[in-house]
Amino acid sequence: MTATATPSAPRSTLTVLRRSAWLASALFWSAFAVVEGMHHGPLAGGLALLFLVVPDLTFLVALGDTPRMAKGQLTPRAVPYYNAMHRALIPLALMAAYTALPIDWPPAFAALCGWIAHISYDRAFGYGLRTEEGFQRG
Repeated sequence: MTATATPSAPRSTLTVLRRSAWLASALFWSAFAVVEGMHHGPLAGGLALLFLVVPDLTFLVALGDTPRMAKGQLTPRAVPYYNAMHRALIPLALMAAYTALPIDWPPAFAALCGWIAHISYDRAFGYGLRTEEGFQRG
């Protein structure tokens, strides 16, 4: 066994474990969103589905700049929006606020379930936040 093979093995195992945990999270929040939609009606289900997609609509910011970008690069003007919509702490903090405050509108919670499910799927499949230049962070 070479010295270079040893450090990469734990990292790839850690990566598999991390992505598996994100996938479990994605499946949990997807199921929770479906249950919310079934229990609270089509508006809740529709918002959950909408927020499962909305974070990637940030790609539309500065769409005209796209032809000048490298393969896999997001336009730098879109990066702050993309990163804001792909930070897991934002929907989790809003879920905590929803739970702690006297808010009672289940479609909002269903939307948050869809949002955190989207982020979890992205992390499970290897997509994360972007650098200022628009590339995936290592």
